[in-house]
This record gives sequence, structure tokens and C-alpha cells, in this order.
Amino acid sequence: MDKKYFVSSSPHIYAQDSIPKIMYTVILTLVPAAIGSIYFFGLRALWIIAIAAVSAVATEALLQIMMKRPVTVYDGSAILTGILLAYNVAPSVPLWLPAVGSFFAIAVGKMVFGGLGHNPMNPALLGRAFLLASWPTHMTIFSAAVPKGGTVSGIDAITTATPLNVLKAAQEVLRHPQNFSPAQKMEASEAIGQLYDSLRELFIGRIGGCIGETSTLLLLIGAAFLMYKRYIGWKIPFTYVGTVALLSWIFGGADGLFSGNPIFHVLSGGLILGAFYMATDMVTTPITFAGRVYFGVGCGVITVVIRQFGGYPEGVSYSILLMNLLTPLLDRWTRPRVFGGKKTG
Repeated sequence: MDKKYFVSSSPHIYAQDSIPKIMYTVILTLVPAAIGSIYFFGLRALWIIAIAAVSAVATEALLQIMMKRPVTVYDGSAILTGILLAYNVAPSVPLWLPAVGSFFAIAVGKMVFGGLGHNPMNPALLGRAFLLASWPTHMTIFSAAVPKGGTVSGIDAITTATPLNVLKAAQEVLRHPQNFSPAQKMEASEAIGQLYDSLRELFIGRIGGCIGETSTLLLLIGAAFLMYKRYIGWKIPFTYVGTVALLSWIFGGADGLFSGNPIFHVLSGGLILGAFYMATDMVTTPITFAGRVYFGVGCGVITVVIRQFGGYPEGVSYSILLMNLLTPLLDRWTRPRVFGGKKTG
């Protein structure tokens, strides 16, 4: 008999899902956001996405050949990394920037640690962090989008700003009124009012921002399908978004505690993209129920701290990367007790 039998420890659970199937399903759920980015920002968005994906695949294949390892680029993980990297850059960046970002994401964020399943941090976010540190000007200039045609000439950030840029600049004026003229204070108040009245535009995506983060509607369509397929769970994204909403309501306003607009903070920036597509990465997030809840809450706290008290208006990327590093500890601290045994540290 030439049959081979494989012995493994329990539990013996069979599933038809595979890495390529999961990866390409996630890629398909990102297509609506890609179509939206092309509609809002033009064909340049498509070029950025394509260049980032090709660079990621080419980098992984080249490094696997050089390291004399099996070439596994067909599993779709490199394509997904490239797409997510592209979704985290502005539509105005030079076309070489996403190529460099994808190269760094794959080479340093993934292959250095041994490839898929061994990376401690999300490669796409690590690539974005590298680009932001290396070329901050390119990474922070966006297509201008002032809600409902308004202008705020007294705030420098408005020329090419995201809603979070505008809000941070306006709140800086209102929190330190002694440093600004009455006209600037009035313009800041008007800017915040315009932002809070632009929730529909924020939900649809008709605002300035990174390529793949602007349309909450299109991102949620894809995320809903992933949750239906149970490729992602509710614990991390819901606790993440809920924490940001609660803390933004408490600390996110310019008129003291409990004066923030939580809906605005949820719809703005890369929160939805990060919460549903990057904070739920199977490799870099906890596997226990409690660990995932703590992970989501931690991401939310760090995001709000950076948004409200940091020098940068957005904190999603850094919050997820920092919590990625805590994943091993969270898994250890929240490890369930073995039936009949004692829980150990």
C-alpha cells in the first residue's frame, strides 16, 4: 500500500478555507473602495494601487528566489499588502513612493522575519510608517476638500487638508484664543461647524484623504462580507471604533469635556480601514477573546491620544503597530485556564 497517513494532535477540524482563498476574498472586498478612489481622485489612484501591488509581489518573489525558498506570491498576501499600502497614501504622491513603500513593507516588515505568518507587525502599516518618516511632505499633502464649499483662510492647514487636519488646526485656535485674532477665532468656529455638518460627505467619501480611507460606505460593504464569511470577527473592530467614539465624545471637543462629535471622529481618517482591515490581521493580533477586546480598546485609546494631544492629526497606523507588539503579551495574559488545571502567568 502506498497510502500515507498523517498523525496530528487534536482537535481535528477540517475547513475548506485556505490562505489564497482568504487573501483573494479580502482583496475582492477592497474593490469597491478602489472604484470609489478612482471616482473621487481619478485614474492616478488606480496607478498608485497597481504600482504598489506589483512592487510588493516582485519584492517577495525576488527575495524568496534569493533566499532559495519556495516562491509563494500566488497566495495573494503580497498583493493584499501592496493594496493596503496604496490605500494609506495620498493620491498626490509621486508614483515611485508606493513602490518604495511596498518594497519596505515586504522586505523589512515581512521577509526579514521569515515570511507570511511570522511578521510581528502589519507590513502595510510598517511601510506607511516608513514613508511618513522618510517623506513626510509627500505623505501629508492631500487633495483639498473643504465641506460644502467653505474656506477657512485663517488656518494654514486648510490649503491641502483632511477633515482631521482642519479640526486639529481649528481646535488649536479655540484652545489658545489669546494667540489669534478675532477673525481667526471666528473662522475656526465656522470650520468646525462645517466639518460637523459634513457627515454625509464623510460617509460617502467626498473628502480629502488617503486613497482608500475616505469612503466609509464602501469600506463597510466589504467589511460586512468579511464578517459574514467569518474571516474577521466583531471584537477588535467594534471595541476599537467604540473606544474612539467614546473618548472622542469626552475629550474631542474644543468646548471642554463631553463636547466632541463622536460620529465625525469615527467617519474621519483611516479608522474604518484600520479597524476592519488591518487591526484584524490574523497574524499580528491576539487569538483569545479577552485579548482581542483589550487589543481593540488599546488601539482606540492610542488613536485618540495621538489625535487630540499629539502633533499628528491621525493615530490609526501607529496605534495598530504599537498594539501589534503587545500581541504576544496579551495572548499570554489572557490565556484561558485549562480545564481541571490552574492558570499560570
